[in-house]
Amino acid sequence: MKIQLFVAAIFSRIPQMKGHHWWLSIVTWMILLAPAQASVILRVAIERNVEQVRVGSSTTAIVKDGSGKTLGQLPKMKAYYAQPASGGGVALDRWRSGLFWIEPQGKGFVYIGDKWYRGRTLVLPTQEGLTAVNWVDLEEYLYSVIGGEMNPSWHPEALKAQAIAARTYALYKRERQRKNPIYDVGDTPDRWQIYEGVKKETPTVYAAVDATKDQVLTYNNQPILSVFHACSGGHTENVEDVWGNPLPYLRAVPGFDGNVNGSYAQKCIWQKTFSPDQISTKFPSIGKVEEMKIEQRSPHQSVTALKIVGDKGTKTLKGEEVRTALRLNSTRFDLNQTSDGNFVLDGRGWGHGLGMSQVGAFNLASQKVDHLRILGHYYGQKVFLTKIKLKK
Repeated sequence: MKIQLFVAAIFSRIPQMKGHHWWLSIVTWMILLAPAQASVILRVAIERNVEQVRVGSSTTAIVKDGSGKTLGQLPKMKAYYAQPASGGGVALDRWRSGLFWIEPQGKGFVYIGDKWYRGRTLVLPTQEGLTAVNWVDLEEYLYSVIGGEMNPSWHPEALKAQAIAARTYALYKRERQRKNPIYDVGDTPDRWQIYEGVKKETPTVYAAVDATKDQVLTYNNQPILSVFHACSGGHTENVEDVWGNPLPYLRAVPGFDGNVNGSYAQKCIWQKTFSPDQISTKFPSIGKVEEMKIEQRSPHQSVTALKIVGDKGTKTLKGEEVRTALRLNSTRFDLNQTSDGNFVLDGRGWGHGLGMSQVGAFNLASQKVDHLRILGHYYGQKVFLTKIKLKK
């Protein structure tokens, strides 16, 4: 079943606001051990390449080795350290094995690092230490993600829009990780989504995820890169002005996020000051910084090229590099130099400015715009909402 999201007549009603050697065997183990599932299981890397990892379970947990053999049980509510075993593999309490599964009984949660998670835990050796992966049902994964990515007290329609966008994003990333035998996604927002386990779950989040179960955004029958950000500062951007490659569904549209209140205001309306020495430290090859100037803006006034001039050379930051290299909240800013030589950036927006503005989604929902129209606005008329039987 497909539902086209964007219909002009509908949107006219929106308020107008301004070493591979041992890896093959691990892949085989995972395929053999994965039970038949009616839903998608997402493999989330919680700890990667660490010297040791603390694990446990809220209920008695079954411990299995790489062949699926039960080794014993871990008592409930006790933490154990998994460490690399001498000669290879993993050491966990009194056991040694090539890898370990920790499977809580009943409705128990697993403990990884310092947080509780749904699902089960896989601990295995990697080339630089140990990696702990949470194998979790996709919908239960979203219970945590939505609570981490959006304020759970926000309007239900905004939370539904976030649930569909986050589900789509996870599947998009999962598909592109097919060659990774260990995990599909990580748990941080730099490349993936915020995932902090059960502590981020709330009844409002359960309702939003359950109401949109299995629904994803597709283009040409494939999940889209459904990125989102906190606030655009007035207008989102075309993806090619930020990341370089055009996509038909990441087009610039009004952000509907002009009114920002509370804690978001501190990051969506911001100012940052740099001394010449601070800039020189970031880019030592150009010497003592003498000038910073905006070389180019997007059609919607985000900075797409920033030139830094030093006494030994110049450096031009382009696209998303403008934000990441200087650790700015956004690339929508004005630049002035004070009489004492400091550079002052007065900015609006928080994030890369692509896809859905979360503050915009909140504002639209508050004006009785439902989640389908919110998604249609931010991702465009070529995107469909698809409820499919997802591949395992």
